[in-house]
Amino acid sequence: MVRPYRLTAGRTDSHLDLPPEAPVQTLQGAPAHRWPASDVRARILALGRHGPSVAEIAARLSLPLGVARVLIGDLVSEGYLRIHTTLGDTASADERRELIGRTLRGLRAL
Repeated sequence: MVRPYRLTAGRTDSHLDLPPEAPVQTLQGAPAHRWPASDVRARILALGRHGPSVAEIAARLSLPLGVARVLIGDLVSEGYLRIHTTLGDTASADERRELIGRTLRGLRAL
């Protein structure tokens, strides 16, 4: 077992704004990664093929949310992942309800 602070080199926050509900996607044509399949970064990339949220990735890998955010932020900066935008302040009530519904469906699927 690796301590979470070891995975992030002691960092506790990502340099990117990564809301827990933000969908994550592995980029096609991303550089070949150099980690074994069991490495947490390789596992994040594998999960990213299905478009989970930041929170889903943390839950599926049993990582604290802050650790997942730091690792995902690193992978975005290195060109492996893309983060899709979430709702802004101008989102309609219907858009907000849809986001809540997707979030609940994702949590139930876990």
